[in-house]
Amino acid sequence: MRVRQIGYHVNMVDQKSSADEADLNAALEALHFGFRAITAIPDARLKALGLSRVHHRILYFIARHPGCSINQLLGIMRISKQYLHRPLRRLMDDGYVAVRQDAQDRRIKRLTLTPAGQRLETELTGIQRKQIRQVFQKAGPAAEAGWRQVMALLGAELDSPQAGPEAGGMNG
Repeated sequence: MRVRQIGYHVNMVDQKSSADEADLNAALEALHFGFRAITAIPDARLKALGLSRVHHRILYFIARHPGCSINQLLGIMRISKQYLHRPLRRLMDDGYVAVRQDAQDRRIKRLTLTPAGQRLETELTGIQRKQIRQVFQKAGPAAEAGWRQVMALLGAELDSPQAGPEAGGMNG
């Protein structure tokens, strides 16, 4: 128990709040190191190609939503047009993403992965799927369900009114 003296009064810091804070810090550290573990191998592969994690995210979401418009991709990823522009342009220039005009509205650009983009996305995401599958098998179904619930609740925080306009993006 910590004791803090303020003037002539002594305030006892509640042990429970200190334990709660330590547990929350441990959860934050687990999240941090878990994220590092799941991104380490894909990040190294991306670095060898002169790309970064944002390029993988773009490939991932285009693979899940083939033919989406640029505006739809912005909404799915919850990022700004400025943040998307340079990495998307790089993926197009490097031959990983193809752009075509919409058949009904020529102002709309539709995005798909090229065969090279599909191969790279499958390689990078496949590594992460394998890691998650192995961890879920070790942890068991109850732990997996708990993890999915926690992640869903964290993701829902992005949609809360308290989050504000800046909270929704992956701009960093």
